[in-house]
Amino acid sequence: MSEYNTVRYENDGKLVIVTIYRPDAMNSFDAELRSELLAACQRAADDDDVRVVVLTGEGRSFSAGADLKSGLNANEDTEEMLQAEYRPVLECIWNMEKPVIAAVGGSAAGIGVSFALICDLLAMGDNAFLLSPFTTISLVPDGGLSWLLVSQIGYRRAFQLSIESERIDAVRCVELGLANKLFPADSLREDTIEWAKVIAERAPLSLAATKKTMRHATSGSWASTFDLEAPLQKALRQSEDCAEGVAAFFEKRKAEFKGK
Repeated sequence: MSEYNTVRYENDGKLVIVTIYRPDAMNSFDAELRSELLAACQRAADDDDVRVVVLTGEGRSFSAGADLKSGLNANEDTEEMLQAEYRPVLECIWNMEKPVIAAVGGSAAGIGVSFALICDLLAMGDNAFLLSPFTTISLVPDGGLSWLLVSQIGYRRAFQLSIESERIDAVRCVELGLANKLFPADSLREDTIEWAKVIAERAPLSLAATKKTMRHATSGSWASTFDLEAPLQKALRQSEDCAEGVAAFFEKRKAEFKGK
């Protein structure tokens, strides 16, 4: 199933399920997990047979954030750790040309929230919550969490939720637009995988292009987004998958997309 110690990597047809696997430590991040999660995400990104990635956590937590025993040592260079060990994993999720769905059960806290929110889609168990607890230990939201929260729910809500270290339960996450779907806690994994399988049947070139343009749109202008869409649309219009999609539409059958 996996050659990693702190990550489980499972192929399921067109999907890969990447599971953060430090359940005895609430899936908190240490150096080994940071390294192995990067390797697993890069592996999924580079595999042309993979169309959707599901990122989840083992046991009762998605991730409790940095391991306070090994990841918050005042003698370590915290800035270097964030830039060299956390950032590459988060950027891999951001940049890979396929959707990444976070399945959050239990809790996601600290930089664990950054990993949940940087994914393209987010499903939560009905017992789950997000928590940005940095002000309780005199730290600042990291892993790009300040940007993720502000861009997704606006400055005032993001600031309040962070400085008050409020638990944001799953229902409110859906209401605020932080999460897409709410599933029963005991079937979160299975329900998320079924959702991912539906998405995996969509045209992979279209999924990649849509992710690229919408990621750009989060900080780009209307004009720059338009300029990005136009050449992508030209290339897609000339693809075999577009021809197949149009033919399937007129023939009233399911399209068989090949990513070409």
